[in-house]
Amino acid sequence: MIYPTRRAIFLAAAGAPPALAAGLVAPGWWAAAGGWVSLVLGLTLIDALVGPSRNDADLRLEAPADIGIGGAADARVFADFAGRRPRNLSLAVETNARLIAEPQRQRLTDGAATVSLTPVRRGKGEISALWLRWPGPLGLVWKQKRERLARPVTVTPNIAAIRAEAVRIFSRQALAGVKVQLDIGDGSDFHALKELVGPSDARAIDWKQSAKHLKLLGKEFRAEANHPIVFAIDAGRPMCEPLGGSPRLDLALNAALLAAFVSLRLGDRAAIFGFDSRPRLYTGLMAGAPAFDRLRRLSAGLDYSPEETNFTLGLTELGVRLQRRSLVVVFTEFTDATAAQLMIENVSRLVRRHLVLFVVFRDEELEAIAEREPASAEDVTRAVTAANLLRDRGVVIERLRRLGAHILDAPSAQVGPALISAYLDLKRKELL
Repeated sequence: MIYPTRRAIFLAAAGAPPALAAGLVAPGWWAAAGGWVSLVLGLTLIDALVGPSRNDADLRLEAPADIGIGGAADARVFADFAGRRPRNLSLAVETNARLIAEPQRQRLTDGAATVSLTPVRRGKGEISALWLRWPGPLGLVWKQKRERLARPVTVTPNIAAIRAEAVRIFSRQALAGVKVQLDIGDGSDFHALKELVGPSDARAIDWKQSAKHLKLLGKEFRAEANHPIVFAIDAGRPMCEPLGGSPRLDLALNAALLAAFVSLRLGDRAAIFGFDSRPRLYTGLMAGAPAFDRLRRLSAGLDYSPEETNFTLGLTELGVRLQRRSLVVVFTEFTDATAAQLMIENVSRLVRRHLVLFVVFRDEELEAIAEREPASAEDVTRAVTAANLLRDRGVVIERLRRLGAHILDAPSAQVGPALISAYLDLKRKELL
């Protein structure tokens, strides 16, 4: 695109007052106005034709593949020209609604510029296009180039907060101690023979090996590792509503990733399954601490959904994918009796084969409304409605518990640490 600058417009308009004055004195000079405009237009055309053209410009972008929500990252833009690089290069970066590029417009120094990318919300961010413009040699035209990129930049959950929380709960030494405690103890897998000293459980004595080595030897067991841990996350409309300032879906993802980080470090396998009206995401089971980064990137694809959750389709699909008994951690929210009944029916089928841990976000705002002393008739109505919702919620939780599902009921800010504690407790009890 080529368009005139303010200088060209001003010069074209500047000829009007002298031409008007000349026309009043001598009518024959009216033609001077047209000549002046023609001169400016001719100079503008020459300015557009000389100097670097838009086809001579080559734009390159170096940008991160993903950015954690709550953080920021720099992208570098380079402008190369086939010939001489023009002066006063201006750059603007176009992004989608999930990213903010700052500054919005800047000058390039030595053909390069740095742009700060700040994520607004989790999901698929994109650097849509780069805009570059420069003036002609006479300063009468702008030459502008728009290069469409569609470069994806995944906005992931806040990985820094997840890692900091994991380190806070389990330091390197503490996590190693937990691993040893889980590995060697009251497990079910034979680990080694050890010499028994002092009082011992007679059931642990290996009489055959003791007779062979002429000393009392006992069997040492360790907890079984390599368990499948699947985090089933409801991404439907109720889970997109805020709780404590953040969408429930983001709270669930952060808690799931925190627990996945620990489970991968302890030798288990982890996967994330997301669904709303239909299954949206299945990462597959991954093993090893390095798999956490891939799990984090894939989880960013679970977007907010305005659709109602189809528990029948979602949980049935999950049951088909799981070929081995697994720990299934379900994150969801129920808002009416019909949805709760469908959820209970499908969870009951899941419980027959798998160990199900149902995570409930405690709604402290709703509890505060129910417990607040009313000062008006409207407050009484709100309190009664809140109490009824909490009662219905309690009935659903009790029905799930009777089905055999384990229930984790914790405040939104404490769900992550509470989930890790529940996971370790199930692992110690050899329920997986």
